[in-house]
Amino acid sequence: MIQVVVLAGLLAAAAFAGAVSATASQDTGGQDSIDLEALRSLYKRPTAIPFPESAPYSPQLATLGKMLFFDPRLSGAKNMNCASCHNPSFGYEAPVELAVGGLNEPLSRHAPTTLNMAWVTPLFWDGRAADLEEQAAGPITAPVEMNGKFDEIIATLSDIAEYRTWFERLFPGTGVSRETILTAIATYERTIVSGWAPFDRWIDGDEGAMSAAAVNGFRLFNGKANCAVCHTGWNFTDNRFHDIGLYTDDIGRAAVDDSMPGNRHAFKTPGLRDLTYRAPFMHNGSVADLEDVIRHYESGGAVRPSRSEHMIPFELSDRERDDLLAFLQALTAEVSETPMPNLPN
Repeated sequence: MIQVVVLAGLLAAAAFAGAVSATASQDTGGQDSIDLEALRSLYKRPTAIPFPESAPYSPQLATLGKMLFFDPRLSGAKNMNCASCHNPSFGYEAPVELAVGGLNEPLSRHAPTTLNMAWVTPLFWDGRAADLEEQAAGPITAPVEMNGKFDEIIATLSDIAEYRTWFERLFPGTGVSRETILTAIATYERTIVSGWAPFDRWIDGDEGAMSAAAVNGFRLFNGKANCAVCHTGWNFTDNRFHDIGLYTDDIGRAAVDDSMPGNRHAFKTPGLRDLTYRAPFMHNGSVADLEDVIRHYESGGAVRPSRSEHMIPFELSDRERDDLLAFLQALTAEVSETPMPNLPN
C-alpha cells in the first residue's frame, strides 16, 4: 500500500514538472506563460476515499470511530480526546504553537491536521507511523499525551452496553479489543475530508469561483514562488520530508531514519487545505500566520547542509505576496460542518 502511494506521488510530481516545463518561459521565471489548463487536471479532487481491504468502509464503523475520536474515556485521566488536539473548528489542529497533553504541559510539536489523511502516508511530522491504525495508537498511549492504557480502555468500553453491542456487531467474535478500537478510529479518520473550496470549483471550470488575484496567486504558486515542487496534487503534499530552513533543534525525520543527511531537521510536507483555520504553522507552530509563512519561503530559511535544494530565496512584490495569499485562502472550504456525536453512557 505504501509503495503504491509513493509511486503515485512520484508520477504526479513528474507530471507536474512536465506540465510546467512544457508551458513556462525560462526568461520570466515561468509565471507569465504557465498554461493554467495544463495544470488543472493535476489538482482535481478524487471522487472516492481509499480504504484498506482489511478495513472496508461502512457508515456504522465510521460512526463508531467518530464516537471514539471524541470520547475522553480513551485517556488515562478521562480529560481529553483525539479532538483535543485535532479540533474540527481549527482545521483539525489546535490553535496553539505546541499541542498540550493530558498533564496540561506543552508537547514538543504542533498538532498536525487529520484532514485528508486517507491519502497520506507515512504519518506524523517525522513519518514514524505507517498507517492510520498505527498513528491512532501513538497519542492514545503516550504518557505525555492521552496517557491511556488499552487494557483499561477495553474494560471501560466493554462495560458500556451500547459500545459493547456495536463492537460485537461490527467485529463478531472479537468485540472490543485494541485492534478493533484502532480500526474504528482509523476508519473515521479516513472520512475526515476537506470540503469543497473556491479553488475546486475553479478547477472544475467555474471561472468566477476565484478572484483574479487568487488566479494569479495560483500562477505564482506553480511558478516564481516554486511552492508546487513540494505541495503537489489536490491535497498539496508530496508525502515527503524536507528541511525548509526553520530554526529548530528538532532533528525531525532523522530521528526515525538517519540514512540520508537531508533527513536532519526535515519534516513531512503538510497539505494546504483549510489553511485559514490552522494557524500557527510549521512543525513547532513557530510561524504565526500565512503572511509570515510566505516571507519565510522568500528568505530561503537557515543555510545548513540538510536544507532542501528547493529552498532558494526569491523576492515577491507586495502585490504578488497578496495574490499568493489570496490563492492560499481559496483552498479553504466554503462550508465546513462537523456535528458532534452522541456518546453512549
